[in-house]
Amino acid sequence: MIIQRILLLLLLPILLIGCSNINSQSSIENRVGLLLEDTIDDQGWNSKGYQGLLNIHSNLNIDVIFMEDMNTEAKVNKAVEEFAESKVNLIFGHGRFYADLFTELGPKYPNIHFVSFNGEVDGDNVTSLHFDSYAMGFFAGMVAAAMSENGDVGAIAAFDWQPEVKGFHDGATLNNTKTTVHLKYVEDWTNSNMALSLFEELKQEGVDVFYPAGDGYHVEVIEEIRKEGLYAIGFVGDQTDLGESTVLTSTVQHVDYLYELVAKSYYKHELEAGNLRYDFQDGVISLGEFSSSIPEDIIVQIKEAVKTYTETGELPTEPIL
Repeated sequence: MIIQRILLLLLLPILLIGCSNINSQSSIENRVGLLLEDTIDDQGWNSKGYQGLLNIHSNLNIDVIFMEDMNTEAKVNKAVEEFAESKVNLIFGHGRFYADLFTELGPKYPNIHFVSFNGEVDGDNVTSLHFDSYAMGFFAGMVAAAMSENGDVGAIAAFDWQPEVKGFHDGATLNNTKTTVHLKYVEDWTNSNMALSLFEELKQEGVDVFYPAGDGYHVEVIEEIRKEGLYAIGFVGDQTDLGESTVLTSTVQHVDYLYELVAKSYYKHELEAGNLRYDFQDGVISLGEFSSSIPEDIIVQIKEAVKTYTETGELPTEPIL
């Protein structure tokens, strides 16, 4: 139950071994809240947000509290009211859904700083964190094109606005007339049935490398890809454990690390309001482990391309040979 989870987290002992204390005051004066649209058990986006909250608790000596299934305006308003009563002064809304809501709530709670993801926000105490995910999709596309036997690669994305989907297309077709990119959209982050149906469609179209770019259904899709003996690119987390010979690599967003960075900035009075962007250069995006199915020369080229991008911001202009 949600209430049990909240109480459990509040009662956790403060872990000081190997921790950097953000200040010497009692942690009750600093409390961080987290709102999730779904549950922490999705093996993807929401679980990473929860892990980020645990990092804040254990590494910064700060009490934390969270609520799941906060997916309507009424629920969010009530939750923020309860957080305010509990002396929470930093609230994370784990997704784009919270951006507009936090912009509206900001002026009502001037002593709380609101943080959401991937949406446009406004207000002196409201921040939105944006993963610049075009490049990670670009590298995923390069790997997919290099490993496709049929010349057909596909993304099963949640929405067409996702930068990583445009990146995937551009990386796969980089000076490459031999690769065709098939794009399908679930129009939802968690609709596994639709995602699996789109997987079947892409399979019938000859796609042999898939990029399931939706954190609520990617695990189920990858499991089907493995059964069919095809290839996948993992999403959000490193999905190597779903099949080392299936998952070529993963586009990893280190959400848990970003939570800790933001909390440190806030309690040092350095967190800026507005829309902040993060990429490979900030240590919050990377590629995961590479499958042994990938030839070593391709791995070397991809790693070199990532290194160059991290150091210079320049993406490759030539495909993998």
